[in-house]
Amino acid sequence: MQDSDTKYDYDYAVIGSGFGGAVSALRLAEKGYRVIVLEKGRKFEPNDFPKTNWNLKRWMWLPVLKFYGFFKISFFRHITILSGVGVGGGSLVYANTLPVPKKEFFKADSWASLADWESELKEHYPTALSMLNATPNQRLQTGDIALQKIGELTGRSGYFEPTNVAVYFGESNKTVPDPYFGGEGPSRTGCNFCGGCMTGCRFGAKNTLDYNYIYFAEKKGAVIQAESEVYEIHPLKDKSGSDGYRIEWRKSTSVFRRKKYCSAKGVVFAGGVLGTVPLLLKLKKKSLPNLSDRVGYGIRTNSESLSGVITFDKNTSFSEGVAIGSILHTDEHSHLEPVRYASGSGFWRLLLAPMVSGGNVFRRLINVAIDFIKHPVNNIKAMFVWDFAKRTQILLFMQTLNSTLRFSKCWYGMKSKMEDGPAPTAFIPESQVLVKKYAELVNGKPVALITETVAGIPTTAHILGGCTMGSNPQEGVIDKNHKVFNYENMYVCDGSAVSANPGVNPSLTITALSERAMSKIPQKIHAG
Repeated sequence: MQDSDTKYDYDYAVIGSGFGGAVSALRLAEKGYRVIVLEKGRKFEPNDFPKTNWNLKRWMWLPVLKFYGFFKISFFRHITILSGVGVGGGSLVYANTLPVPKKEFFKADSWASLADWESELKEHYPTALSMLNATPNQRLQTGDIALQKIGELTGRSGYFEPTNVAVYFGESNKTVPDPYFGGEGPSRTGCNFCGGCMTGCRFGAKNTLDYNYIYFAEKKGAVIQAESEVYEIHPLKDKSGSDGYRIEWRKSTSVFRRKKYCSAKGVVFAGGVLGTVPLLLKLKKKSLPNLSDRVGYGIRTNSESLSGVITFDKNTSFSEGVAIGSILHTDEHSHLEPVRYASGSGFWRLLLAPMVSGGNVFRRLINVAIDFIKHPVNNIKAMFVWDFAKRTQILLFMQTLNSTLRFSKCWYGMKSKMEDGPAPTAFIPESQVLVKKYAELVNGKPVALITETVAGIPTTAHILGGCTMGSNPQEGVIDKNHKVFNYENMYVCDGSAVSANPGVNPSLTITALSERAMSKIPQKIHAG
């Protein structure tokens, strides 16, 4: 791009500020481009986060009720999705874990023909880990020690390890000048192991994107504009977008949603599956008709299952520590992680039921009734346990096995349907066996979300795909370098571009893929 591009308001508009959007904003700004980041959610300071997740107005994103928090729950026929909204995207609410996937991810049939991905991403994973300031968890707590014991009981003791987490482990509650970037970054405060990572770190210890990528993007001149929901993008002249785009948005936190707009030479979609996919499906019917027909295809999860164990031991606390402090590799393609919330954050108790299985809703309801009849005292204890978060260990089971969904537009938003492979299920036998073993170990009762127990619909915080890669528009929405087919200077850099199942928490992989994509864009050439 030349200086003659001053006819545009910006060189690039980045839509979304999660892992892909934050990387894009910084790397483009470093290359001399004028960048605006349009983020639907709010900008949060540590004091803006709620003390517990019972403070729904500060925690949840539900604009219809004027809840402008950072955590969103989306319900579909085949999946329930947990996601983040705000400047920093999913980093505000994720569990800090940054694992590199196993080889199966890089060699998956869905994208292996496009590149040698292990080689392509080899230099970008370390960059991402460095920027996110990842380090091994330094303190194993009650839930982690119990998981380690499960590894021993199942013959997998050598497959237990602390997680790599994006947390500053300085002196607890002590604020110090930037410890990461040679004094160029923001001050940080040492983790106090309160367990509140997923309700927003109120102490400045969690390395969310506003402490690294976004922070430096702003220092390089990028404009980060919160509470701005993009609803329309038009090519300015040529239908291919070679003459740039008009981007239109509205204020997302106001009843009076006055339209605003800017022009840009290029666009980077980075709103995640729940932002990018519905926007592209909408634009395909209107201003961007040449988008691939594959928009919305190839939606994946980590084939995961979320369960809980409520302990009856009043002296046991699962709240202390970082959100996910350890991982057990239960076999070559499966993993189990203990997940915690801070003491007092017991909102999820409203959505829990006994962990049962069954081929249909009637069988499962019968099994729930049988469970209550067989264990009335334990069920009552579980329902009314004091400080639910403190006494409950959430267990996240993930696999690298593949099946895909398709998202499409409908009158109420988006709907899901099966595309390929078996439907996602909340009833993974290996997971239930491990959860029951864990419950025996900690004197507890296994529970699950009612959407899983009754409806059989699994829950994921790792929704991926919908704008997957291909060698042509008939195979994918973007090419191997994240460029959108049939349009100029248009990219997708977020979870929707991930074209295989990593089987582990995907934030690091989204970051590394976005680093690679931005490395392909040349430095801006200045006239004269």
